[in-house]
Amino acid sequence: MINRRECLSRCGFGLGAMALADLLVRDSAQASDGVLSGALHHPGKAKYVIHLFMNGGPSHVDTFDYKPELNRFAGKTAPNGNLKTERPTGVVLGSPFKFKPYGESGIHVSELFENTAKHIDDICLIHSMHADVPNHEPSLMLMNTGESRLVRPSVGSWLSYGLGSENDNLPSFVTMCPGGYPIKESQNWQNAFLPGKYQATYVDSSHRQIDRLLENIRSELVAKPDQRDQLDFLADLNRRHAASRPHDAALESRLDSFELAYRMQSEAADAFDTTREPQSIREAYGEHDFGRQTLIARRLVERGVRYVQLYTGAGQPWDNHDDLETGHRNLAGQVDRPIAALLDDLKRLGLFEETLVIWGGEFGRTPVVEMPRDGANQGKMNGRDHNHWGFTVWMAGGGVKGGQTVGKTDDIGFQSVENRVHVHDLHATMLHLMGIDHKRLTYRYAGRDFRLTDVHGRVVDEVLA
Repeated sequence: MINRRECLSRCGFGLGAMALADLLVRDSAQASDGVLSGALHHPGKAKYVIHLFMNGGPSHVDTFDYKPELNRFAGKTAPNGNLKTERPTGVVLGSPFKFKPYGESGIHVSELFENTAKHIDDICLIHSMHADVPNHEPSLMLMNTGESRLVRPSVGSWLSYGLGSENDNLPSFVTMCPGGYPIKESQNWQNAFLPGKYQATYVDSSHRQIDRLLENIRSELVAKPDQRDQLDFLADLNRRHAASRPHDAALESRLDSFELAYRMQSEAADAFDTTREPQSIREAYGEHDFGRQTLIARRLVERGVRYVQLYTGAGQPWDNHDDLETGHRNLAGQVDRPIAALLDDLKRLGLFEETLVIWGGEFGRTPVVEMPRDGANQGKMNGRDHNHWGFTVWMAGGGVKGGQTVGKTDDIGFQSVENRVHVHDLHATMLHLMGIDHKRLTYRYAGRDFRLTDVHGRVVDEVLA
């Protein structure tokens, strides 16, 4: 027999232990609520991804792939003959931008990215990327989902499915595009046959007010305790409905969405509110759309969001078939400083080594001028056509070996010719850096085990630190 005081003491300790155990279980679940349940295929250095998507296809030979021969052959027929991707092209078009070496690695970078170039010793430039076709729609799908024609889950959805989120109150996958959607719209971040909770949460980052940036984040009519009561009542009805419909993925996703929307009301508003940052940080990123969304991306990763994708704007802003010098200079002027600020900030906060930063578009552009045609060029002959044969994507942080280039294109930058890297290889390497074997992360659908890289892909070992 024990006395009353000892009984209460022991019970109190037991209840505390139960509470602690519950918290530990929840922490573990938050960090590994994906299908891998925390059991990575191998140690992964990266925990988060920030994908800087330059939609429209930036010109690699005017940004990061230095080709001195380009200006030597300017105005002449290309040394490798008449080059064609999607439309007829003309003579070699020299780059209007100056390049110079940066860092201890001495890698040449265009004046367009002089701020980003200060981090070149932390960046791995893959110069030998190639895709399948020179069209925006299938190339965006390939880069974002690993499949150019059929409906497939996006990279962010696969990572969310495999690894889950580290924050119960925020989505594991967020995508931002100011002013509307990119080409192919929400297909770029679709979950396809994966459960609905793995689809991205889309945010139009052109808005500045939280209530517009995150629609319906607060209720003007119902207090939060009443919302909780309503949600509990709704959840009870849905559970009864689901009891007779087991394994209904759409219904389960809807239930998850209701709960996540409620939990987001406090934490999401804080994460997206850049005014909470010091003025010096906001100025470093810039107060324009891309600057603010890049700062938001850092704040989301800081809070455990697994995958954040940033687009440079609606449509395909880098698609400069004419006036390339003006178009690229304007766009680079919007993104160069925020990217450099992001890399600085990740280092300052100790997040750089566990955050994989990726830069690139769906393809590159030709080293030769695009010939005039109806509806474009207007006879200017100062732009470049789409080029899937060779282009550049760079990676930094998260286990990447910086200060190096991988592969190369030919002398004028038309086609990848050495250590060629397909988009499937890029995806396999991304997953590897996150601790995932791309051949083993699968989902059973329609009688087949699907994966992000389908039946392709190799890890590009040269990228790894």
